[in-house]
Amino acid sequence: MQQRLPSLVDEPIAFAHRGARAHAPENTIEAFQLALRLGANGLESDVWVTSDNEVVLDHDGLVRVKARKRPISEVKRSALPSHIPTVSEFFETCGMDFSFSVDIKDDAATDGLVEAAKEADFDLSRLYVCHWRSAECFSIRERHADVKVVDSTRLQRLKDGPEMRAALLANKGIDVLNMHISDWNGGLVTMMHRFNVQAFGWDIQFPDALRNGLRMGLDGIYSDHVDRMVEAYDTEIGHPPRL
Repeated sequence: MQQRLPSLVDEPIAFAHRGARAHAPENTIEAFQLALRLGANGLESDVWVTSDNEVVLDHDGLVRVKARKRPISEVKRSALPSHIPTVSEFFETCGMDFSFSVDIKDDAATDGLVEAAKEADFDLSRLYVCHWRSAECFSIRERHADVKVVDSTRLQRLKDGPEMRAALLANKGIDVLNMHISDWNGGLVTMMHRFNVQAFGWDIQFPDALRNGLRMGLDGIYSDHVDRMVEAYDTEIGHPPRL
């Protein structure tokens, strides 16, 4: 059994992946609101921008229009299915009392996402902007000093090794390294923390894995199953997630 190791943060974040997608249609206002009611202190989604520059939350970035699928970037907001919310609608209906992790699937959406968060008066220190390309993470850091920037990758992609990546991220001011739960162990988490880089783990679906992720000191965990995540959090941290 993994020894309980400290996190870099006082309160690890329990992110509901695409909202409470195990309990409601993913990436919908219903799913996000349900995730908060179930006890998540973080929400997660993916962001795209429409042809008329509306920033919206969806996973695949493809919508069916007149019997064929088209990229969201080619479709006006008014033509999107009604279940796809804009970022502004998300904040209006879900409030502000949570951390928000957003995967940038369309680079053109990044600045609009941050602007929408500012307009909603969302605490930018709780906005985690995630990208799979390190170079884009560095660019986001330069453009947006107040948000948290997350390098999302896999262990096998760290060609120079995790220690060199940790040093690079620390040097560039990147806040978090996010990897699949199978890539993490307690030693890697501890090493990231030595560089003052937080460690997030995604795709954590089962109770044992959720508890183990928290025991190894992860600062954020992502799960489709909010009920299991909250129960594991209560067991390992000693109380439910705090908003």
